[in-house]
Amino acid sequence: MILELEKLTEQVCEVARKAGDYLRKEQQMLDRTQVEQKHTHDYVSYVDKCSEKFIVAELSNILIAGFVTEEGTAQHHGEPYWWVIDPLDGTTNYIHGGHPYAVSIALRNAEEVLLGVVYEVVADECFYAWKGGGAWLNGKPIHVNEHNDITQALLGIELPYQTDYKNFGIYLIRHFYGLAGGIRMNGSAAVALCNVASGRWDGWIEKYIGPWDFMAGLLIVREAGGMITDFQGDENCLEQNSIVASNGSVHKELIEKTEKFSFNFLEI
Repeated sequence: MILELEKLTEQVCEVARKAGDYLRKEQQMLDRTQVEQKHTHDYVSYVDKCSEKFIVAELSNILIAGFVTEEGTAQHHGEPYWWVIDPLDGTTNYIHGGHPYAVSIALRNAEEVLLGVVYEVVADECFYAWKGGGAWLNGKPIHVNEHNDITQALLGIELPYQTDYKNFGIYLIRHFYGLAGGIRMNGSAAVALCNVASGRWDGWIEKYIGPWDFMAGLLIVREAGGMITDFQGDENCLEQNSIVASNGSVHKELIEKTEKFSFNFLEI
């Protein structure tokens, strides 16, 4: 099967925007008593589930493929292509009436990601990329920045949901605070990756995340000229859960710190 990736990406952008419209409307009426806690500090609501079901139904009309979804409303059964979906990335922000929050959709096969779309709802920013087609934001090309001085870099660092592993995140913040130009947490891995891709941030680090959190952003960063690896610097990181993204120029310094402490962070 030969896929028309540019056309598919356009269709997926429309699906993401429609799902985002639903999220935007529901946030105004969200009943906090209907929010469930999947794990410590990790939440899900009826909104996540309804958004996911809508996205699955829409994508099923676009391409017959399997699914890997955060809320498990559809599955992958060995199909050659599968969609990787986060129907609401940034749920904690969302349920508190904040932002950013986003819809993230990727299409991949066994070897690589073929297209990625991240729609940041509040800012009405649709980031997207397809293999070999560059990275885009609302119809305009984007590219990582060219900063190469870590002391001027703006970095995104998220703490893991699992509080047992908090020391690793705290170490990174302690290390880069004062060394880097600044540190931010935004509560959405998908949006953080797009911040790197669009040159707003120089790098981003997060440990213990799901494929739906970073799969679309991975391709967007790479098509924008950036680098994304696991904590050991391996670019073959589709099956990993700990990710470093950057403009490429500061990647070595980020990897040196994450690799050094990723195995003994409980002792820090």
